Amino acid sequence: MKQAKRLLAGVVLSGLGLSQPAGAQTAALTPAQQQLREIYQELVETNTTDSVGSCTKAVTKMAARLKRGGYRDSDMQILAPPGAPQKGNLVARLKGDGSKKPLLLLAHVDVVEAKREDWTRDPFKLVEENGMFYARGAGDDKAMAAVFVENMIRFKREKLAAKRDLILALTCDEEIIPSKYDGVDFLLKHHRPLIDAELALNEGGGGMLDKNDKPLRHSVQAGEKIFQSFQLEVTNPGGHSSVPPRDNAIVRLADGLSRLGKFDFPFTLSDITRSYYQRMAKVESGQMAADMLAILNDPPDSAALARMYAATPFHNAQVRTTCVATMLDGGHASNALPQRARAVVNCRILPSENIEQTRQTLLRVLADEKIAVSPIGVGVVSPIPPLTPSFMAAVEQISEAMWPGVPVIPTMSTGGTDGRFLNNAGIWTYGVSGMFSGPEGSGAHGLNEHIRVKSLYDGQEFLYRLGKRIATE
Repeated sequence: MKQAKRLLAGVVLSGLGLSQPAGAQTAALTPAQQQLREIYQELVETNTTDSVGSCTKAVTKMAARLKRGGYRDSDMQILAPPGAPQKGNLVARLKGDGSKKPLLLLAHVDVVEAKREDWTRDPFKLVEENGMFYARGAGDDKAMAAVFVENMIRFKREKLAAKRDLILALTCDEEIIPSKYDGVDFLLKHHRPLIDAELALNEGGGGMLDKNDKPLRHSVQAGEKIFQSFQLEVTNPGGHSSVPPRDNAIVRLADGLSRLGKFDFPFTLSDITRSYYQRMAKVESGQMAADMLAILNDPPDSAALARMYAATPFHNAQVRTTCVATMLDGGHASNALPQRARAVVNCRILPSENIEQTRQTLLRVLADEKIAVSPIGVGVVSPIPPLTPSFMAAVEQISEAMWPGVPVIPTMSTGGTDGRFLNNAGIWTYGVSGMFSGPEGSGAHGLNEHIRVKSLYDGQEFLYRLGKRIATE
């Protein structure tokens, strides 16, 4: 049979691919990999943007895949929030013996908007080219969603003797913050028993390759910053632009934003970020390694931090709250004084801080009583999950077997995921995938989003082993 030939040809070049460079494409696919590719393509080519797409259509297709893989209708539910029929979420369950609380496998299927005229390739067609998969959602987050679907089918086929239920949740509206239709938030509020679990695996982690495709590190994301935007507004009486007073709404707002742009929030390390730099100092070398250790001192070495920030703003975002102007709007006519000037400032707040504290800091830094500062929506404050010895041992041992000598590094996400809702609900959530990307980035949320072909299949194998180990031990 064709599948059997693929299996024999793909044994050495399987998803592990340990003898190949991390960026190389495998010559043949195992049956599990072939099934993953079909699921992945179907999911990627189902438009799930907020404007014209449908998460419900996508998860219905995934439910059909699970049913063909042996799941019954009673094992699955598709649930959409009232008033949002296109925002459906799929929850499927593989029963264990119930001796331990469930493991939740979480992935979102909605994607950021993408315009065909901006992309080199059609963003809603899966293109495999030069060892890469290109498409909107290729990495964020349809790779993980497709892997979880295929692994659930694989667990079912193997009649996994699990001590805990395995719950798959494919959700909608993760990419829209804030959203009244966020799938995880909706499920927790209205269908908590369906996804209640001891812990969850989610997006947010992954591996990093160097310029030669050598694996450098494998990250476990634990905790994330609080997403909170604020509206800044200045109002004036306005009038004719030919007789301008010194008090100008646009100028006042611009002056305040200029002061904010020069301000740094306080340096703060958490257990996660301290561990990150302690471990990364062993991965890096030279000045960078020395600087990573220097910022762990009390007080931290400010010159070391400045050098790290100059190398990449990621380091600054790891150790302090950040607030940055992202939108401006002011005036109503070219020959009239502005009656109103507005800006949106997006803050990513450290988990140890709070939203009102940040607003008060903004007021102090803007230093103008005429600049009103109002929160846009309500940010979700959630705790940092503990890196338990059993969980970390599972990740580290599987990672070591697949990528010998590559360290596992705990990280805090500077972005946002649906893990914030789960951690807040006491379901400890960890971002880990086994999918490696290069120094060029993945293009997530941007143009020509992509993931290495090999990375998809490596992630499939890693998450299969991790899910199986957590479920059976």
